[in-house]
Amino acid sequence: MHILVTNDDGPPSTESSPYVLPFVRALEHAGHTVSVIVPDTQRSWIGKAHIVGQDVRASPYWPPSENPAVHSAQDQSNSGNESHPWILVNSTPASCAQLGLSKYFFQTRPAIDLVISGPNYGRNTTAVFALSSGTLGAALEAAVCGARAIALSFAFFDRNTASDIVQEACEHSVKICEYLATNESVTWGDGRLYSVNTPLQKGVKEKPVRFTKMLQNEWREGACFQELPASSSVDGPEAEESRLRRQESSEDDSTANSGTDTPAQQWRPRHFKWAPRFTDVYESVKRAGPGSDGWAVAEGETSISAIRANFMHAGPMDGEVKL
Repeated sequence: MHILVTNDDGPPSTESSPYVLPFVRALEHAGHTVSVIVPDTQRSWIGKAHIVGQDVRASPYWPPSENPAVHSAQDQSNSGNESHPWILVNSTPASCAQLGLSKYFFQTRPAIDLVISGPNYGRNTTAVFALSSGTLGAALEAAVCGARAIALSFAFFDRNTASDIVQEACEHSVKICEYLATNESVTWGDGRLYSVNTPLQKGVKEKPVRFTKMLQNEWREGACFQELPASSSVDGPEAEESRLRRQESSEDDSTANSGTDTPAQQWRPRHFKWAPRFTDVYESVKRAGPGSDGWAVAEGETSISAIRANFMHAGPMDGEVKL
């Protein structure tokens, strides 16, 4: 197959995007032609956004033969045996999916058979994660462009995952993507796509792979934001995403807070940063019990959830409204 790979974590980087390069290599080793177009920087939590009023620039990039400790988007040296560069775009994952499916790039290759967005650095189980995910956003965009699309996420339990565990997850996920793309029992069309969550655990190949339902959950309280002192600043997307991943792996929500102010104080200028409460997700999975994507991953099993790229009618309301 000719597979288009995109993501929301950006080009290969030990700190921000450690899985895209070994996964692409695993796809190539399985005999697939792989074209890659990814954001030029970290774009997590951005959903299916496009940026209006920004000129979009695309640049060729030859990936290293191994994951680099430090990535430079300006490194144009062909350090591997690449005959075809990857494409870096200063835009969103959804924009990458659109551009990758266009005729701007990869003209010398066959038509694209499948779009894979990921592997995301972290799980995308349950609605509150999936609705904000740039990984899901790119796959949703591909689906509304008429392509077969899979959003692939690697659910880590320890940020320092051994390379053999990552390699096993990559090979396992390649087989799952091949199954979804080629098995006659798998349904496509009408905006349908698949969200796959693979646990980064040794022996994942031997554990069950299950079709699951995406858990409909919610943030238990209002804003998932941490208030900052007026004089402080946020470290930037890569550093903040790294902090969130440390928080996710420890299930520690110590940075989230909700302040209490007098009526006069609440109208002063205020300063916040995004600080999602991961415990809301883990607790909702426990309450819901077996059957959901979050439950399967918590059990060390690989989850496949079929979803559609639309806002489904919730019903039962119908007909004219007379006020």
